[in-house]
Amino acid sequence: MARNRIYARARGPLGRVAEPFAGRARERRVAVFLRTLSVDRETRILDVGCGGFGLRALLPGFDITGVDIVERPEYPGPFVRADATRPLPFADHEFDIGYANSVIEHISPARRPPFASELRRVARGWYVQTPAVGFPIEPHALLPAAHWLPPALRRRYWRLGAGGDPDEVKLLRRRELEILFGPAVAERFGPLTKSWISMRAP
Repeated sequence: MARNRIYARARGPLGRVAEPFAGRARERRVAVFLRTLSVDRETRILDVGCGGFGLRALLPGFDITGVDIVERPEYPGPFVRADATRPLPFADHEFDIGYANSVIEHISPARRPPFASELRRVARGWYVQTPAVGFPIEPHALLPAAHWLPPALRRRYWRLGAGGDPDEVKLLRRRELEILFGPAVAERFGPLTKSWISMRAP
């Protein structure tokens, strides 16, 4: 189903090729999330940057509230349109876990500290994942080394890829994520670090 597809809006064949791998990676990631943070159906989760279905597509029946910067009329549960780099309409620690999967790299570096501060304010624990800048395939364009090129070259090369805005996506290094959310662990693809994940149990 399209609701479960990660590259549903991808241009060309790259998304179709990557989809099975990305889907399995996301399922493994959610299994780690559930196990490491002892998440169950009673856990109150805030899915920040939820998109159309977000975590709900993988955990139907869980207590998940979606937040996104644009309206998501298709979202199948409680939803708030809000910019998480600004004060959110929730009380301090209203949620057990703030969840942000592949979101923070879409936020400009100057706005990342207020985003982190607000997520930590509304949730007692968190799970924040972001693609690793050292991984050789850029995960939005699905092109080798696209994220390592200077801006002018990157923009031209990016047009060959699956999509996304080359000027919006700025991948983080491990230390950058750790400054915002504390210790990060590697999500590996063979010997390579594919993502960094910072987790704190509530």
